[in-house]
Amino acid sequence: MKFFNIKNKLAFGGLLLTLLTVSSCQKYTELNPINSLSEATAFDTPANIELVAAGVYNTAAVGSYNGGSGRGYPFGAASIEQGEMRGEDMVNLATFYQITYESTYTSTTANNINLWSNLYALINQCNILIAGVEAAAAKGTITTAVSTQYAAEARFLRALAHHELVINFSRPYVDGNGSNIGIPYRTVAVNSTDAVSAQIQVPRGTVAEDYSKILADLDYAEANLPATRSTYAITRATKGAAIALKTRVKLHMNDFAGVITEGAKLGTSATTAPFTSPIGNYALTASPDGPFTGFSNNTESIFSIENSAAANGGVNGALANMFGPASLGGRGLVATSPNLYNASFWVTGDTRRTLLQIQQTTTGAKYFFNYKFRDYTNKTDYAPIIRYAEVLLNVAEAYSRTTALDTRALTLLNAVRNRAVPTASQYTILSFASQNALTQAILNERRIEFAGEGRRWPDITRLSQDANFQVAGGGIPAKILVTALSGTGSNWDAVLRPTTAAAKAAIAYSDYRYIWPIPTDELNANPNIAQNAGY
Repeated sequence: MKFFNIKNKLAFGGLLLTLLTVSSCQKYTELNPINSLSEATAFDTPANIELVAAGVYNTAAVGSYNGGSGRGYPFGAASIEQGEMRGEDMVNLATFYQITYESTYTSTTANNINLWSNLYALINQCNILIAGVEAAAAKGTITTAVSTQYAAEARFLRALAHHELVINFSRPYVDGNGSNIGIPYRTVAVNSTDAVSAQIQVPRGTVAEDYSKILADLDYAEANLPATRSTYAITRATKGAAIALKTRVKLHMNDFAGVITEGAKLGTSATTAPFTSPIGNYALTASPDGPFTGFSNNTESIFSIENSAAANGGVNGALANMFGPASLGGRGLVATSPNLYNASFWVTGDTRRTLLQIQQTTTGAKYFFNYKFRDYTNKTDYAPIIRYAEVLLNVAEAYSRTTALDTRALTLLNAVRNRAVPTASQYTILSFASQNALTQAILNERRIEFAGEGRRWPDITRLSQDANFQVAGGGIPAKILVTALSGTGSNWDAVLRPTTAAAKAAIAYSDYRYIWPIPTDELNANPNIAQNAGY
């Protein structure tokens, strides 16, 4: 058994913090007890409790890779890249994400295993924090109000982590209203040998049960988190972050009325732009690159995962390194798909091509890359989890699906889109011949606006059962292979708009590869968990 202790220190948010880390006998379940620091020590002072909470956020940012150094799991560069590589809007150029991109994963391949293990490591640390602060409040170490706020932060992260698991390892909610098998929803802190034994035997419930628990955690977080923070304003959970995440979760459920209700709390029921949230004062930045040029301080980022020069995913897991071209100091691992770059719905003059895309200048490799993450030296770019732009588009889609040619949907769509497109290309309600046409425009906008933020796979899977808006066959889309890309950059041409053939065939929704396999180590440790069919 490998042990980690609380003496491992990392700089987090400009402070030297002691990091609480949990490891395990079962390498991928990350469920064993704390061995080098008793809970009594970890939670015996307010200062120590704050260090533990900060360590939980650090786990969300960096994680580990096969038990070693971090690579941006569960909510850093690696997980964001996974969300893109499962879709078709980026092209894999190297071997780093080839398994995910070409769907050749198994129950022993590293990327899907490490996403599972790091998400459950984070979940366990959330549960340890909840149990620890409740005990500290009972002893009078902290007040009940302070304990409740820490618990709300942990429950927000727990909900976020479980949702990431269920959209990758289970069929989507929209298939049978959540009747398919879900993932284990773990809510008990593993802090003793007995607890380990009990907790690793948690079975898989249904997807619907998972979503119910996710929403219960988010409701608790909303009720008990502050609206604003004077420090760590966008990198610690807030009331607005919990509400924003509920708009996402309810969209995955096709609960359009629920999306509208939650969005209204954040100002989306206004009839005219600009939109400003009464909770948290969120607003779109004037320019579409605002959340990325000012990633640590902007009005649009509702919740992001913090990175710093001393605490980041490193060369193998930092956002800029993963996304960036070699000519700027990145690794050139994935390029923007020319079929997205040239898409007719990405209109000429859209400033997101010039501000948030960049061409590799190295001879023979003039591909276009995502340019949202730019600190190739210090790797301090924050990982965007949810932005106000997403809330606006979530609600826009909900309105568009509820009422035919709803002007409220158009207004929300235009609020995001019009800051980037020329006046002549801006939409009016007459731009759309049908209700579906407006919804499709919103879905197209999501592909442009969130390119490089890991949102493509979640959209593909939640739309898989909707014949009007799914990718072909409702499954994993066909992919461009690097061999089809010209070294001159000619594939990317927003004037002639050529289409590059996708040589990697689509995978049908019915194929077992549509969802990821449960890791072998989890199966060996938990007699009550079943493997996904086909693996």
